[in-house]
Amino acid sequence: MIRSLEDTERIVITGVGLTAPNGDTLPEYRAALLAGRSGVEPYHIRYVGDTLAGVCHYDELKYQSRKDLRRGTRAGSIAIYCAREAVADSGVPWERIDREKVGVYVGVTEHGNVETENEIYEITQFNYDTKVWSHHHNPRTVANNPAGEVTLNMGITGPHYTIGAACAAGNAGLIQGAQMLLLGECDFAIAGGVSESIRTFGIFAGFASQGALATHEDPAKASRPFDRSRNGIVVSEGGCLYTLERYSDARRRGAKIYGELVGYSMTSDATDFVLPNPAQQSRCMEQALRRAGLNAEDIDVISTHATATPSGDVQECQAIRKVFGSSTRTRINNTKSFIGHAMGAAGSLELAGNLPAFTDRVCHPTINVDELDPDCDLPGLVLNQPQEAGEVNYILNNSFGMLGINSAVIIKRV
Repeated sequence: MIRSLEDTERIVITGVGLTAPNGDTLPEYRAALLAGRSGVEPYHIRYVGDTLAGVCHYDELKYQSRKDLRRGTRAGSIAIYCAREAVADSGVPWERIDREKVGVYVGVTEHGNVETENEIYEITQFNYDTKVWSHHHNPRTVANNPAGEVTLNMGITGPHYTIGAACAAGNAGLIQGAQMLLLGECDFAIAGGVSESIRTFGIFAGFASQGALATHEDPAKASRPFDRSRNGIVVSEGGCLYTLERYSDARRRGAKIYGELVGYSMTSDATDFVLPNPAQQSRCMEQALRRAGLNAEDIDVISTHATATPSGDVQECQAIRKVFGSSTRTRINNTKSFIGHAMGAAGSLELAGNLPAFTDRVCHPTINVDELDPDCDLPGLVLNQPQEAGEVNYILNNSFGMLGINSAVIIKRV
C-alpha cells in the first residue's frame, strides 16, 4: 500500500543552493534556461583528450580556504557551496539553529574515482613508491565524503550520509531528507545531489566505449535529447541542495516556500545493467501519483530524464505515453539539453530549473531539437522556445539510472 503524504506532516522546500554549468544561483540558472543559454564547453581530460563537458565556475573560495580545497574533494566542495547557499537562501537563523537536529543527505552517482585515478597517476611518476600516496586519500574516497565534508564545514552534528543511486541520486537525496524529517530523525534537512564526474577520465572512456559519448562541432548543440541526430551524453558536473522543513516549522518562522513534496517513488527494473525498462519507469511515475493522490492530468510540467541516447530517450517517452496518454495540457521539457548530464546532481538540478514556473508560469524548453525523432513525439513537448504555461500547480521530476534505478518526485505549488 502506498501511504499518502497527506496522512503525515507536510514537507516543504525553503531554500535552494546550486551550481550548474550555466549558472551559480537559481535566478541566474533560470534566466539561462529561458534564454536558451547552454553551459557545455570544450574540455580536455587525461588519456581521453579533447572532448565536451558541462563545467561549473562557482566561487570555490566563498566558503572554503585553499587548504580546505587541497585536502578535500571536488564533490565535497560543490556540496559545501550548495549547502551554504541553500541555508542562506532559506533565511533560517543558522547561528541559533540546533545543529544536532540538522541532517545532510547528498545523492551521488559515484564517488572516489577522481581521487583514485589521480593518486594512481601520481604514483606512476615515482616508480610506484607508496610514500607519495596522499594521506588524505581515505577520507577523500569514503562513500560518505560529500555529505561529511558539509558537516565538517558547517559544524553540523546531526545525521549525514551520501546516497548512491546512480543518476537517480538527486531525487533520492531529496526523498531521503523528507523521510528523515517524517521520522523525526532531524528537524531541518539539507538534501539533493552533487557530481564531480567530469574530473574522472574513466566516465568519459566508459561512455565512449559504449558509443554513448556525444560529439558535435558546436559544444552548445552537443546535448540534444529527442532530436533525430542525437548521438550521446555530455558529461557534466554540478550540484543542487535544498533545505527541507516540516510545513508547520516553516510556517511558524515565516519562511518562503518554493514548493511542497507531495509525491515520490523509487523502483527497480531488475532487467539490465544499462538499458532502461519503460514498464518500470511508468510504474514509478504511477506510484508517485498515487502517493500524491493525483491523476495524470493534474500534472502541469514533466521534467524528463532523457540523456540524448538513441534508445534511452525513446524508452522514457514510451513510459510517459503510457501514463499520460495523448493529453496535451501537460508540458514536457528537458534540462540536459542545456547543461549535459550532471549525473548525481541531475535530478535535483533539473527540478530546480522548473520550480520558478510556479510563479512565472513559463515552461522552459528543450533546446537543440532541429528535427524531432518521431518516436519521441509527445503531446505537450516544449521545444526550443519557452512556452506560457498558465497556472502551474504540480511538477513531476523524473530521474533514472544504471542498474535499473528509477525515481520520480512531485512538487506542489504552495
